[in-house]
Order: sequence, then structure tokens, then C-alpha cells
Amino acid sequence: MDYAYKSPVSQKTLILLCISLFLMQELFAVSLPSPAVVETIEFNKGFVPLFGDGNILHSDDDKSVSLQLNQYTGSGFKSCDLYNHGFFSAKIKLPSNYTAGIVVAFYTTNGDVFEKTHDELDFEFLGNIKGKAWKFQTNLYGNGSTSRGREERYTLWFDPSREFHRYSILWTSDKILFYIDDVPIREIIHNEAMGGDYPSKPMSLYATIWDASDWATSGGKYKVNYKYAPFVAEFTDLTLHGCSVDPLEEFTTPSCNEKNVTSHFADVTPEQRMAMNKFRQRYMYYSYCYDTLRYPVALPECVIDPLLREQLKDTGRLKFGGKHRSHSQRRSKTARGRRYGN
Repeated sequence: MDYAYKSPVSQKTLILLCISLFLMQELFAVSLPSPAVVETIEFNKGFVPLFGDGNILHSDDDKSVSLQLNQYTGSGFKSCDLYNHGFFSAKIKLPSNYTAGIVVAFYTTNGDVFEKTHDELDFEFLGNIKGKAWKFQTNLYGNGSTSRGREERYTLWFDPSREFHRYSILWTSDKILFYIDDVPIREIIHNEAMGGDYPSKPMSLYATIWDASDWATSGGKYKVNYKYAPFVAEFTDLTLHGCSVDPLEEFTTPSCNEKNVTSHFADVTPEQRMAMNKFRQRYMYYSYCYDTLRYPVALPECVIDPLLREQLKDTGRLKFGGKHRSHSQRRSKTARGRRYGN
């Protein structure tokens, strides 16, 4: 059978592809020990809808849930309980095809309880133009410190719409770690000079999908195209491993000890630290610690790496999300279900 010869791949393209594959293999060639196994939780036993109830679809066994965004609304869910520190995790598969302008967020916050002094830890996936590398950011706010965003932005070394990957947030009184699968990608050590900027109040776990056309993809250059709707983000193996808190009393049960529930995840092995350093050198393209326009003097927790400082010196100011506002305000201002915080 004869086949038409179409669109030949140039030698340069093949070389670049080989280099990319080599770098990915080299980055994660080390055998990374998996974090301690924790029990996953069925959706209805740990979570409730946040908005867009009709766009939240459960699997038959209630172990997985899909969030949809269409031209009418996005959707989201939150944990039933607040937690005083913990390990929060899910396997997520992001929407495929053209997803510019769409934000899928996986994060902890207490904004519904402490509207003016909220804490927050974020994974935010910033939409994608098909064929381009996916971009995402992590962020931290403490005690309502929204004027001091601690954003970092990266590209992914895989296509997150093709298969599930695990995204995890570890939050203790001493440190914060963001994980992708078994690779820690960001570590924040509690520095006393941070004061209230370090998250300290009980938080819930949230997941949302929403329209962020004004800033998410290339600073708002590419908007959501509802011709491709509905956009679907899938979540499974949800984990809530922490000390739950009575939202009225704001204290944990005496039998729950932070060190006992988080110590398995807080230790970073030499292999993991090597993988984290390689990830940050190769895939991080913005960090607030090196943004001298926003912060002429680096914030107190920043540990300046000379190599990263040289690499990121010309990144300039990026466009981030808008001002934080309450969920009730958000629902009254837009029908597209923006997540809390933008």
C-alpha cells in the first residue's frame, strides 16, 4: 500500500525532540521513593459542591469526580472540614484540545471564614494552546497578604491532558512543599521574618475550573473559545490527610498531632532534592524572589540561587490574577464560576 509523504519532519526538529526527551529522562532518572501511602477518600464522604452543581459529575463508585466549564458556568468543590496543617493530594487530568483562558485550580484556603485575613496555597493551571507546553503556577498568601503574592511559574515536562498525574500540597508549621507525582517542585521554609505572611489558620481543600480569559494564557492574549466546550477536568484518588478542625471552635482534637500526620511527607531525600533542583533550573520561568520590579529587596524567605538569578533576570513583570473577593461577590459578578481569589 502506498502512503503519501506529507509534512516531513526537519532534522532540526528531530534533534530538538531528542534533546527534550533526553532532558526529561535525565531529570527523573533517579529512583524516587514514593511518599507514604495514605488512604484516599470518596467524594461524598469528604467534599461538597462549591458552585456549578450541574457541572460536577461523579463516577459510579464515587472515587472520581469531573468538573466542567461551559458558556454558562464553571464548577468547583471543597472539603467538608478545615484542617490545621496536612497533606492534600489528588490525581488530576486536565482538559484537552484548545484550553486557552481556562484555569483549573487545586488549592487550600480559608477565605470563606477569614475574608480579610485569609491564607492560601495554590496550584493553578493556566490553560493551553494545543501543541504548546502547559504552564502553571504555585502561590502562597498568609493573613490576607495579597499585595505580596509569592507566585512561581513553570512549564510541565509532560502533557497533563493525556493521563492522570498526582499533585500534592504539604503544609506544616515548619515548611510547605508542592509535589508533582513524587517530585517536590517547590519548598518554602517558615522564616520568622515572614510574620503573618506564613499560612497559620485552618484551611479547606478546594478544586475549581473557571474562565480567566483576562489573564491566564499569555497574559490574556488568548481567550476561552466555547466552541470547544465543555471543558472537563478529572480528579481521582483524593486525599485529605490532616488534623480536622471544628470551624466554630477552631481547635483540633487532642488525639491529632501535626507531626504524626505530616512527618512522612516532610522529609526530602537527596534524590528528591536533586530532582527538585533540576526541575527548577529547567522548567521554572518566573519566581517572585528574582522579580526586582515587584520586590527590590527580596522577601525574607527567599534564598537566592546565583544561577537562577542570572537565568531569570530578564523575565520582567508577569500578569497575574485580579483582586481577591468573596465567593458570594464572585457569583453575583460572573456566571462563569471564577475560583475564589480572582
